[in-house]
Amino acid sequence: MNSQWIKIQGSDGEYGAYLSLPPTGKGPGLVLFQEIFGVNEHIRTIADQYALDGYVVLVPDVFWRQAPRIELGYVGADMDRAMQLMGEMDQKGVEADIKTTVATLRARPEVVGKIGAFGFCMGGRLAYAAAAQGGINAAVSYYGGGIQNQLDRAASIHCPMLFHYGALDTKIPLSAINAVKTAFANKSADFYVYPNADHGFNCWARGTYHQPSSALAHARTLLHFSNHLV
Repeated sequence: MNSQWIKIQGSDGEYGAYLSLPPTGKGPGLVLFQEIFGVNEHIRTIADQYALDGYVVLVPDVFWRQAPRIELGYVGADMDRAMQLMGEMDQKGVEADIKTTVATLRARPEVVGKIGAFGFCMGGRLAYAAAAQGGINAAVSYYGGGIQNQLDRAASIHCPMLFHYGALDTKIPLSAINAVKTAFANKSADFYVYPNADHGFNCWARGTYHQPSSALAHARTLLHFSNHLV
């Protein structure tokens, strides 16, 4: 893979971001937002996966103020640390980082075409925030926790969105999904609830990984971006 860590000058400091380029060296841009476990091997591999699909992918280190370049696992003390980092995250700072990251990606010479954003869990909520900021052309949220508590931002979203959820996900119950659906009733938005999938179903390093749902969601995400980032 043609990938590297780059530095981005933010509003209150410099932070790292993982950049993965497609085989052609150019293409539409995607900002990928991490889970609470950092820009770990799984997230970097997803960036590479979408780079192989033809996109220029940039992954900001969301936790750079607290624990730069931290990589965590999914259980035990690592899970506890991940939850702590999310709870202590500088929300205003992260919102500023979203703008800076999108602007940095858009300015890259490798980017040809439009810019999208996607993310997983916490990152799914940050992709939603990126859409609300208005700097991107399409967004995808995988099991974005907490979006149902930020529905006032939906009015600011004018780009097409795609939402993936797991029917077995107790962290995001059907009532929360329906609340998000209602907020997007008159907008360009598609919702998919995977009947055999739990929270984190896309991550092959987790016990909740569900390959059929992951593959189908990937295909739908690629279709969404190919339709809206041309």
